[in-house]
Amino acid sequence: MHPLDWTIIALYLAWIIWTGVQHTRGSTEIDGYFLGNRSNPWWAVGLSVMATQLSAITMVGTTGQGYIDGLRFVQFYFGLPLAMVILSVTAVPFFHRARVYTAYEYLERRFDVKTRTLTSALFLVSRGLSCGTIISAPAVILSIIMGWNLPLTVMLIGVPTAIYTMLGGVQAVTWTDVKQMYVIVFGLVAVMFAVVLGLPADVSVGDALRVAGATGRMQAFDFRFSLNETYTFWSGLIGGLFLMLSYFGADQSQVQRYLTARSEQEATASLYMSAYWKIPLQVLVLMIGVMVFVFYLFTPPPVLFNPVHDARVRASTSAGAYAEAERQFGAAFESRRSAAQALATADDPSARDRAEADFLQADASLRQVRTEATGIVQRVTGDRNYRDVNYVFPTFVTTHLPIGLIGIVLAAIMAAAMSSIASELNALATTTVIDFYRRLVRPEAPDVHYLQVSRIATGFWGLFACGVALFATNLGSLIEVVNRFGSFFYGSILGVFMLAMVTGRTSGTGAFVGLIGGMSLVASVAFLRPDISFLWHNVIGAVGVVVVGLLVSVIVPRVGAPEAAA
Repeated sequence: MHPLDWTIIALYLAWIIWTGVQHTRGSTEIDGYFLGNRSNPWWAVGLSVMATQLSAITMVGTTGQGYIDGLRFVQFYFGLPLAMVILSVTAVPFFHRARVYTAYEYLERRFDVKTRTLTSALFLVSRGLSCGTIISAPAVILSIIMGWNLPLTVMLIGVPTAIYTMLGGVQAVTWTDVKQMYVIVFGLVAVMFAVVLGLPADVSVGDALRVAGATGRMQAFDFRFSLNETYTFWSGLIGGLFLMLSYFGADQSQVQRYLTARSEQEATASLYMSAYWKIPLQVLVLMIGVMVFVFYLFTPPPVLFNPVHDARVRASTSAGAYAEAERQFGAAFESRRSAAQALATADDPSARDRAEADFLQADASLRQVRTEATGIVQRVTGDRNYRDVNYVFPTFVTTHLPIGLIGIVLAAIMAAAMSSIASELNALATTTVIDFYRRLVRPEAPDVHYLQVSRIATGFWGLFACGVALFATNLGSLIEVVNRFGSFFYGSILGVFMLAMVTGRTSGTGAFVGLIGGMSLVASVAFLRPDISFLWHNVIGAVGVVVVGLLVSVIVPRVGAPEAAA
């Protein structure tokens, strides 16, 4: 990589760390450290919320998803706008009026300490796992670029982020998120321009989209109703609605963002920012993946996008078989390139139909050769889950972008990672201290003591996430992995808050047993029916908790009136 790119990355890191350290002055009390004294403007909260969502997984995993599968993934977010409307009239007023530090504090007021503690523990497990997955995406890129081993690059990303989060608390997180969001969007737009400019001179953007459409990658809607399909209109609208309700309404990493807003109205405005901009931004990321696919129709791609596995296979006893696969891949690529060129420039409808049929056949032949090469990798490495999807975008960035832009895009990827990691670590530390340490271990202590414990907790969760990151890269598409982790827990956690906010009949025992019942139901479905898409786990968990909770509450009714949130 050119020294200019390294300079850009170094300047970015210095800028972000300086920004984070600047905000240590307002973090001498727990209200300032955890909630920024509830003083942040709506636009800063909104950008922080979006930056938390738009992790390096989005830039690496979602672009890879677009490369492999096209725009279908955008259906995952169809429930988001509706979720924001619902939360604006439920969760935001509840939490703001309750004056809580964590979402789970309210559960003790409404139910009891055991329900609060179990829900908090589930959040810590789910978010700790997801945070590790978020670290793995940029770690993969750096390991490719620098030739370093994965543990070293994981620590390079995780440790500096943990340090400025430990020092500055939520204010450091929020205001670094704002600046990082600008870097991320600029990097995405720059990549899109670079991909388009990299197409052959006689292939327009319209031609490129036509070729991509022939493979189904431009299909953004699938109206089939199937529990086995992850990305359909209905799974996104229904399963995605429950996932988004839980993520934005019951996940401390998001709730803590809008608890820092100056008022209930400004917190609501910050949520609507995500409702309006998340889907268009996601389409942009997926379109980059689609356009990278088209780019590699005309520019030779590697047989394997992961150079580490490529080198390992070349040094193995399967090197001869792999060389033959490379030869076949080269021939298949030339056939596909010719077919893609013919399809892109065909004007007559009948000629276009013939060209499309030839192109699809050539594309299928190339994918077959790649599948055989992947099988060689799996035999050599013993990694049966190996997939190339997480390495497509990093390979494109480091091999085809011009000097300077590489550094900008890598800084954007690091910005996306650090903004999400910092938010997660801050939320994990807040929940650890408020819901466990202060509630169960040491209820009475000065703020300076809780701040010290918070910083220790941030460091612990940073190391925990680094450990998770070491194996997350081999679990498939990272954007799917992080949502699988979340969907196992999210629906059940949402169910508890539904019981708390919707009905006053639920007892503490009912909520507690309902939560266990919902988690058990999700685990049973995941184990016994792995063909059911993980998005539906959110619906199953939420409904299971509500049904079990209400039934148990009939047997063990609550004592006294429920506490109101206001």
